[in-house]
Amino acid sequence: MRYTAEPAFVLHARPWRETSLLVEVLSAEHGRVGLVARGVQGAKRHVLRAALQPLQSIRFDAVQRGELAQLATAEATDAAPLLQGDAVMAAFYINELCLRLAPRQDPQPDLHAAYGLARERLREGEALAWTLRRFERDLLEALGFGFAFDIDGDGRAVDPAARYTLDPEHGPRRVLGERNDARRESAMGEALLALAADAMPQRDVLASLRLPLRAILLHTLGGRGLKSWEMLGALGRLGRVGPAAERGEKGPE
Repeated sequence: MRYTAEPAFVLHARPWRETSLLVEVLSAEHGRVGLVARGVQGAKRHVLRAALQPLQSIRFDAVQRGELAQLATAEATDAAPLLQGDAVMAAFYINELCLRLAPRQDPQPDLHAAYGLARERLREGEALAWTLRRFERDLLEALGFGFAFDIDGDGRAVDPAARYTLDPEHGPRRVLGERNDARRESAMGEALLALAADAMPQRDVLASLRLPLRAILLHTLGGRGLKSWEMLGALGRLGRVGPAAERGEKGPE
């Protein structure tokens, strides 16, 4: 199979042998594609190396042989976002989700579009937690694991004053009772309605979405967590290591 001027986003690149890279990209027409970029370490190959950095939007030519395609050429189609602090970790998380969940050689136009939106939100410095929650929602929908956030698993409208867990098979489930553990792992109905309407809620409301959505993602990942989650756990909370902490805000986790 031959790729010609194929648009894609670079998810990951790592050295391979002495002068080459193994690169993973996300394309609209072919989903996740693994590329072997040979001989990119020389001084004259600086432009190509720069085009193969994570978050970069590219067009590439390649020939598919087996699981990996042999890269012929790649060129950047814009300038990748220049991120700092918490936004770097947010980008790492988004890329890792795509690496783990996007299938190879399977068209993913909706996921490709969602990635592009998240990338621009990171570039513009939009609220990181809201950017991540929206991307998680859109990723689940694009891969066929999504559900309505304004209707519960029994077909009733979500109550903004209630709390809900998220069931991978049935969507929101209303929490009955006041157990602290149930409340901690549940989302406010107001937050679910905000996610359904794509309207950012207040910070404390938004924060209630993180753990319920993580539970859905963990189920989708087959129970094996992400490296970015481990890193966030080791740091305590992401806001401690970036500009958000300096402003007295929580990080994007």
